[in-house]
Amino acid sequence: WQKVLYERQPFPDNYVDQRFLEELRKNVHARRYRYRAVVFQSGAVVQQLCSVCVFVVTWWYMDAGMLSPQGLFGAALVTSLLGYVLFDAVDGGAGRRESGRTRWADLKSTLVFAAFTYGFSPVLKTLTESVSTDTIYAMSALMLLGHLIFFDYGANAAIVSSTLSLNMAIFASVCLASRLPRSLHAFVMVTFAMQIFALWPMLQKKLKARTPRCYVGVTVLFALAALGGLATVSSVGAVLFASLLLAISCLCPYCLIRLQLLKDNIHGPWDEAEIKEDLSRFL
Repeated sequence: WQKVLYERQPFPDNYVDQRFLEELRKNVHARRYRYRAVVFQSGAVVQQLCSVCVFVVTWWYMDAGMLSPQGLFGAALVTSLLGYVLFDAVDGGAGRRESGRTRWADLKSTLVFAAFTYGFSPVLKTLTESVSTDTIYAMSALMLLGHLIFFDYGANAAIVSSTLSLNMAIFASVCLASRLPRSLHAFVMVTFAMQIFALWPMLQKKLKARTPRCYVGVTVLFALAALGGLATVSSVGAVLFASLLLAISCLCPYCLIRLQLLKDNIHGPWDEAEIKEDLSRFL
């Protein structure tokens, strides 16, 4: 008996001999994870959850009149300057030299964005006047949830879309900013959203690639700051949010590693053929 179909043999087409299972292989492409490595990678999810938490708490303080737009704008400006300096200091300016982008170009982009946002802030303030507040809150919650779903956490998946994730976060910020008292509040809120949803993840990715220990420390401090801010609004919410962060950073990696032990993928001669040769010359 030969394992071919183009010759006539005295066996049925689905016949196999006793050597069929000798080529059985298990978990050929299975990845082996380490607990500390998985916990480290979960920091991206923790940070993005904390970013959403900080943004919502900041909006709540501004809506309640407990935080002035001038104070938030000043704090955001100082932290942006510090982050800008740190972004170049992490790699010694190597990334800037490779991209060829100058500081003057960064300053012009910042000024153009600030000018346009400030000029359109009255429009943003009155953009959703005809929409009920409950609808605005529901839309914002869905947009922030979509931002978390489509955010680029480092996984190579079809669902990942950094552009869509950022647009959904900015849309949520515009919706929430339209419910603030004045146009200045809306301008500062949208500017703060751009900082925490666009600039902050860029700095975190560079810290993660260049200085892992610093990245872990910043993640822990950021999570504590988010929990502290949420605790001033709702102690129950802070406890639930802390439980969520612990589950994502500690419990989920443990479950993943335990479930990997139960993984049992089999490979053998019944698999579909894979053409690994470059066939582009025939096209």
